Amino acid sequence: MNIILFDNEVRDQLLPLTFTRPVCELRVGILTIKEKWQRWFEMGKVAYITQDYLAEKYRIDYGEENYVINGSVMPSPQLFALIRQMEFNQAFLRGDELIVAKLDENQFEKLIHDEDIAEIEGLDIEDTEFLKINYPWDVFQLNDAAIRADFELLTKGRRSAPLSNTNLVLGPSDQIFMEAGAQVEGTTLNASSGPIYIGKEATIMEGSLIRGSLAMCDHSVVKMGTKIYGATTLGPHVKVGGEIKNTVFQAYSNKGHDGFIGNSVIGEWCNIGADTNSSNLKNNYSEVKLWSYQKQSFIKTGLQFCGVIMGDHSKCGINTMFNTGTVVGVGCSIFGSGYPRNYIPSYAWGGAKGFSTFKMDQAFESFERMMQRRNVPFGVEERLIMLRIFEDTAQYRRWENNPPS
Repeated sequence: MNIILFDNEVRDQLLPLTFTRPVCELRVGILTIKEKWQRWFEMGKVAYITQDYLAEKYRIDYGEENYVINGSVMPSPQLFALIRQMEFNQAFLRGDELIVAKLDENQFEKLIHDEDIAEIEGLDIEDTEFLKINYPWDVFQLNDAAIRADFELLTKGRRSAPLSNTNLVLGPSDQIFMEAGAQVEGTTLNASSGPIYIGKEATIMEGSLIRGSLAMCDHSVVKMGTKIYGATTLGPHVKVGGEIKNTVFQAYSNKGHDGFIGNSVIGEWCNIGADTNSSNLKNNYSEVKLWSYQKQSFIKTGLQFCGVIMGDHSKCGINTMFNTGTVVGVGCSIFGSGYPRNYIPSYAWGGAKGFSTFKMDQAFESFERMMQRRNVPFGVEERLIMLRIFEDTAQYRRWENNPPS
């Protein structure tokens, strides 16, 4: 049995988060979408159908029995039960969008070579409940529900590591789960409004105030006196301080000091400078619009609260101010006083006073230094991906074609 997670047009709607990864590698809740399917199928590996420049790192594999699953879809009991009953040549649809198909080896080969395959029976599963991300803001909007589902999946039938009596626990104690090696001292943990999951070797330092739902992944760190509101996820090796609300940090990113960030998604290898603040509510309480790469314009989100969407390897200096609904691309370096524009293209260098291009060699040196601090190599595959993104996003750096006189 082979599980193959595919990207479709939703991938473009989720940019800049999906410049550097397939959709299924996004973390929503405790686990990435890929990790959720691995757990449900009890599979060690999954394969991908993704962009050509990502395919060397995220490879395709298939066999005699292939479940081809939409990478923006998260498993649920109802959906998984239907999938396990599928026959070959069946496909589940929601509207016109493919959710999952079961194909044999010959059919799958025709699919990846864009050839006609035998007629497939399409079944509408409109009434089946499951979570699905379509836009960047769905990552934080669905995060509470995803944390709850992952918490049940990961903790069912297991016993939590003991919690020190230096902590103050509010709400049901069975909604707090600590993995082995986690350290929590002198912290207020309030699980009244949602579960709190603390991963392996994770640390919450003294004086912190935590309200669920919260997902702390392995080796993540909450620094002294931090205030975290639900529904928040700290991916593996993420370090945070200050005040955080309903924000998803993918992995290896830092917000180590005071400052507020809320209703936001932060990619991998990002650094948020001290006293940086992101507005998540407009002064007139109106609906927030967000830059869409697919539409090449700002689109309505339907939300009153929306902060910043930041792609991988982007960083901002101390006292940076992000306006409501700001989209930051990949590999940016943002600094200076004032509010930078609401859409910052990838590899931008500057701030409110204007941008130039973060030159590729300097950007790569910065990426490598940060990754070395965590003993992670900036390898050939990553370099080629970041080079391709640099080239593909040049069209958005309009100053390159219209330099200041």
